[in-house]
Amino acid sequence: MYKFFIYTVGLAMLFTSCKSIAQPTETQLSSNQSGYWQQHVDYTMAIDMDVNTYQYKGTQQLVYTNNSPDVLDKVFYHLYLNAFQPGSEMDVRARTIADPDKRMGDRISKLQPNEIGYINVNALKQNGTDITYKTVGTILVVDLAKPIQPGEKVTFDMDFDAQVPVQIRRTGRNNVEGVALSMAQWYPKMAEYDTEGWHTHPYIAREFYGVWGNFDVKITIDKNYVIGGTGYLQNPNEIGHGYETGPVNRPNTDKLTWHFVAPNVHDFTWAADPDYIHDTIQVTDGPLMHFFYKGTMPKEKLENWKKIQPKAVEFMQYYSEHIGKYPYKQYSIIQGGDGGMEYGMCTLILGEGTYEGMIKGTISHEMAHSWFQFLLATNESKHPWMDEGFATYVEYRAVNTIFNEGKENPLENVYKNYIYLANSGREQPLTTQGDRYDINAAYSIASYYKGCVFLAQLGYIMGENNLQKTIKKYFTDFAFKHPTPRDIIRTAEKVSGLQLDWYLTDFAQTTNKIDYGVKSVEGNTVTLERIGLMPMPIDLRVTYTDGTTEDFYIPLRMMLGKKPTTATIKEDWPWAFPTYTLETTKTIQQVEIDPKQGMTDVNRANNTNQL
Repeated sequence: MYKFFIYTVGLAMLFTSCKSIAQPTETQLSSNQSGYWQQHVDYTMAIDMDVNTYQYKGTQQLVYTNNSPDVLDKVFYHLYLNAFQPGSEMDVRARTIADPDKRMGDRISKLQPNEIGYINVNALKQNGTDITYKTVGTILVVDLAKPIQPGEKVTFDMDFDAQVPVQIRRTGRNNVEGVALSMAQWYPKMAEYDTEGWHTHPYIAREFYGVWGNFDVKITIDKNYVIGGTGYLQNPNEIGHGYETGPVNRPNTDKLTWHFVAPNVHDFTWAADPDYIHDTIQVTDGPLMHFFYKGTMPKEKLENWKKIQPKAVEFMQYYSEHIGKYPYKQYSIIQGGDGGMEYGMCTLILGEGTYEGMIKGTISHEMAHSWFQFLLATNESKHPWMDEGFATYVEYRAVNTIFNEGKENPLENVYKNYIYLANSGREQPLTTQGDRYDINAAYSIASYYKGCVFLAQLGYIMGENNLQKTIKKYFTDFAFKHPTPRDIIRTAEKVSGLQLDWYLTDFAQTTNKIDYGVKSVEGNTVTLERIGLMPMPIDLRVTYTDGTTEDFYIPLRMMLGKKPTTATIKEDWPWAFPTYTLETTKTIQQVEIDPKQGMTDVNRANNTNQL
C-alpha cells in the first residue's frame, strides 16, 4: 500500500494531541519444510456490470482443495464491499480512531442506499446440495452439508449480486480523478485456512490474506469501457481496445465480455473506464508492462504517464535482480483507487500527481509489493510489517540506484522516523494485528519504517552480503507460499550460521529499545554500557591520541558466532552483563559506538565519549 511520508515534527504534534509465471508443482506446494501445506482454490466467475447503476450480478464456481490434515465442517468467505455501509466496523472505526484517515473520516456514514457497497449471496451449493449460510458484517459463515476431508476437493456454486460503493477506500466508483470503476475486493473471496486456523478478520481498515489458486473471470460491461487488471486477456481480437493481436472481430452489441485467466494468484483485481489510454512496453527478459490512464487529463499529466514508463521498467528489472525473477508474463500500472495499492499482477494508483511523486513515491513502492506481499504472500493483517516494511527497504535502495542519488545510507530518514516512534511512548509491538493499533500514525511508522529497519538492521547484525543472500533465498524458498516471521529469521540463520531468534523476539514482539553508551574512557581502556533492554552486537571505532583509528567488533554472545568483518574481533558480550570493558594497545582519544549508524540506537548522544 502507498505509504505516507511522516516527519518527526508532525509526529510530535500528533502524539501530543492524541489520547493514550512459474507454476509450483504439487511437490513444491509441500515446501522444503517438513509438514508444510497450503489450501488451493480455483475460481470460475462471470459478472454482468451495469455502468449506470453500478450494480452487477455474478455467478461463481469455486473448487476448493483441502490440503490440510484437518476435517473442515465450516468455510468462510470475505464480503469486503459490505464494509462500505453506514454503521459498519470500518465506518465506526474511521470515525472514532484518534487520528482519522483523511480519505475516510465520516464519509461512509453519509452514504445513501444507492451509494453504499454490498455483496448479497443469493444461493450457495456444495457439490450440488443447498447449504445454509449467514452474513456477519464482512464475513459469510457457511455451514457445510458434509465435512470436507483432508485431501478432498469440493465444488461450491454461488449466485450473488453486488453494488459498487462510491470510492472511499481502495475500491469503488468515480474516484477523485474520475476513474469510473476501481474493482478491488469485489467478489466473495474464500478465507484462508492454515496452521493457525481460519483467518476471518473483518474488513476494518488494513489489508488482506488470500488462498493461492487459479482464476477464470468473465466481465460483461458497456462496450466503450476499457479494462485493465489481473490476468491474461483471452479474447483480445473480440475486445480490441489496444489488446488486439490481429483483426478485431467485435460483435455488434451494447456490451462486451472480457475474459481473463490468472494462474496461481491469490486475488483478482480490475479497473475500467471509457477514457483509458492503454500503452505497453516490453521488459527485456521480463513481462509485458501495461499502463492504463485517463486520456482526459491535462497535457502535463499525460506526459508524466509517458515519462514513468521506462523508469517502471528499470524498477521491474531491479527487483527481479535483487529479490528474484518476476514470474508472470505481464504487469499493469492502472490509474484508479485512492493512492496506491498492490494487487495480483497489477497496482492501482492515483494518476494526477507529480512525476517524481508517482514514480518515486508510489510506483516504486507498489511494484516492490509484487514480491512482498504478492509472491511472498504473508498475512498482511497479522504481519503488515513484513510486506510494507520489506517493500520499503527494497524501494528506497532501488530509488537510490535508479535515480543515481548517491546516498551513502538511503534509509537514514527511515531510521529517524522509527527512533522517534520508539521514543514517543506510542509504540506498539510489530506483532500487533493491523487494526489493533491505537493510532494510524503508529501503525504506519511501525509497518513501513520499523519493518524496513528490521531488514536493514539484519545487515548490521549478520553482514550486508549475508542479508542480500537471505533476501534471495527467502524468495526462492517461499515464493507462492505464505511465509511467516519465523521463516525470514530462519532463512537468515541458515545463510549466516548465526543464532538470531533473539532478534525476532526483541525487535518484533516487544518494544524493547536499543541504547548503548560509552560509560568511561581512561588511558587505553574503554567501558561501554547497555542501557536499553534490547541486545545487539557492537561495532566500535577508536581514535587514538596519535590520530590513527581502529575498528573493533564485539559479538553478542547469544548469537554464538560473528558476522564477516575486517574489524578487530574482541571477546563476546553476554547480554545479562550491563557493562563491557575493552583494552587497546594505545592511548585513546575518542570512541564511537556504531559509527556507520547501522543499528537503531534510540539515544546517539551517549554513543561517544565527551571530550
